[in-house]
Amino acid sequence: MSRRAALGAAAAAAAVAGAAACSGPPETGGAPPSPSPSPGTDPAPSPEESVATVDEVPVGGGVVLAGVAVVVTQPEAGEFRAFSTACTHEGCPVDEVAGGEIVCPCHGSRFSIADGSPTEGPATDPLEEYTVTVTGEGGLVVG
Repeated sequence: MSRRAALGAAAAAAAVAGAAACSGPPETGGAPPSPSPSPGTDPAPSPEESVATVDEVPVGGGVVLAGVAVVVTQPEAGEFRAFSTACTHEGCPVDEVAGGEIVCPCHGSRFSIADGSPTEGPATDPLEEYTVTVTGEGGLVVG
């Protein structure tokens, strides 16, 4: 299995776990819901591959890269940050960057694009942060 396929499979598993963590309890006496993932359990992206290019990340905003479970932001021109997509409230995947914040659709938590700290709850812990390196070709390598 290629590294890209393995990352895609891991991200899909994390998304399914996040969706399960956000669902309510079963109504028909089935098995209890699986526990929500702990913060920091998202797989880090491969340190060898670019996940995006500098041109794909807007200044003052960012992009959610669900396939590798990473949000890449550019708070100031030329400053790139990367965070886990797992919300620290209950593990739901964040799905949007808007108004200078990373947004979780499940319960409304919002996080700063500059440092991943919560700007609106219920989350109280920051998103897990990864290092970002800009390649000579303008690629962004996270991990």
